Amino acid sequence: QVQLVESGGGLVQAGGSLRLSCAASGLTFSSYAVGWFRRAPGKEREFVGTISWNGGNTYYVDSVKGRFTISRDNAKNTAYLQMNSLKPEDTAAYYCAAKATRVVLPRRANEYDYWGQGTQVTVSS
Repeated sequence: QVQLVESGGGLVQAGGSLRLSCAASGLTFSSYAVGWFRRAPGKEREFVGTISWNGGNTYYVDSVKGRFTISRDNAKNTAYLQMNSLKPEDTAAYYCAAKATRVVLPRRANEYDYWGQGTQVTVSS
């Protein structure tokens, strides 16, 4: 069966960095766009960014542009979310998701086919 497993979350001070990983199995990873979402306590799930099947295109929400970078290694069936200059408001559970497409960069949660279980990121001030 398809599995997406996030890792790399943790506690970091404001201004610090973390790199999240999303390891995929059970699917042809190179046929999928990968998105990252987050949900902060008491808030709705928020789109963070997405990367195309071959890594050639990315899109980010304005609040993370210039600080977060999404990449992927199709040989390793893994996508990454590099988070720099972290702020307390970045505190959330982060989720990766995959959509079978080589055409679009999906931005809405309901466009995605598979989801990981999430990893917690906590940024202290």
